[in-house]
Amino acid sequence: MFHSLRRHPFLISAPLAALALGAGIGANALLRPGTSAAEGELLDTLIASPKARPSLAPTADPLAPLTASEPMAAGEMEAPAPMNGGLAPANLRAQRAAAHASAGGGLVEPVAGPTLKMEIRVALLKLPAYPDFSASGAWRLLDRQGRVLRQGTAAQAPDPAPYLAQEAEVWLEAGPYDHLSSAGRRYEGRFRILRSNNGLRVINHLPLENYVSSVVGGEMPPSWNREALRAQAVAARSYALAHMARPADDQWHLGDTTRWQNYEGLSSVTATTRDATSSTDGLILSYQGGIVESLYAATQQIVEEAHGNLGASMSQTGAQELAKQGLRYNEILGRYYQGASLARLQAGAG
Repeated sequence: MFHSLRRHPFLISAPLAALALGAGIGANALLRPGTSAAEGELLDTLIASPKARPSLAPTADPLAPLTASEPMAAGEMEAPAPMNGGLAPANLRAQRAAAHASAGGGLVEPVAGPTLKMEIRVALLKLPAYPDFSASGAWRLLDRQGRVLRQGTAAQAPDPAPYLAQEAEVWLEAGPYDHLSSAGRRYEGRFRILRSNNGLRVINHLPLENYVSSVVGGEMPPSWNREALRAQAVAARSYALAHMARPADDQWHLGDTTRWQNYEGLSSVTATTRDATSSTDGLILSYQGGIVESLYAATQQIVEEAHGNLGASMSQTGAQELAKQGLRYNEILGRYYQGASLARLQAGAG
């Protein structure tokens, strides 16, 4: 089940897209969690990208048929790569297709390549102030230095409270084929549990692609057309990366509510959402060398009412209708995000 309205600040290229949003946790003088070299380089590169604030042009009627005499504006609006290299440092590159729209309005797909693996940090704001914890198999509690505080099995419930009386944070991890649960919700990845002024703040660290797969199912019915789900996956990934470049808090990138994107953990993951994610692995929306903070809402009416003055935005039901008409995901994205291009974040030599 997806939600009808998401309140975002504005739509611009990603280096400035995600402002510091939402109420952060209480001041705890915590160490910022470490990132991989590749992730750190990506975020540094995004932050160093152009500071212009262009808006993508909204489409008057994305469901109207396109003809060869009605090309999309994407090719006309494509800007040259920034002089500082944009998203192409030495060991990371974003392959950016020239965004020439075909007669059908499809964004050109970049060539395939090894995708960069990244970890996203999601604050589980839907949980109660003092949630319970469990695991489907073996688990262990660790301090911030990685020392094991306690370990157990699925029959034993992890209790971080005694350790949080002395520590500002603890980590809860499950085995490689197991998952963690809290307040009846199941999650992939690991938990960073912090003391805050109003209870506990739980941050889910997990692979970006696993997060995207959950968001696709949290934002669209998993039974919808595959191409609509694929369009949603690209939009969700772009939005997530924009907030990885401009996190909401020092400790987490974004929350799990529709203030950001609806993240339900494993409950919204299905074979179809996994497929939509894996078949678009690493693909994002790019504009002038940056990542687009891709807005979307349930219907075109809500898009126009909520995002009409913010630039391009995708109607989810409109995407489903276009998919039923036979349009592929890149054609759907081309209808809604005119002026953008598809890019693929890749590891490897520039």
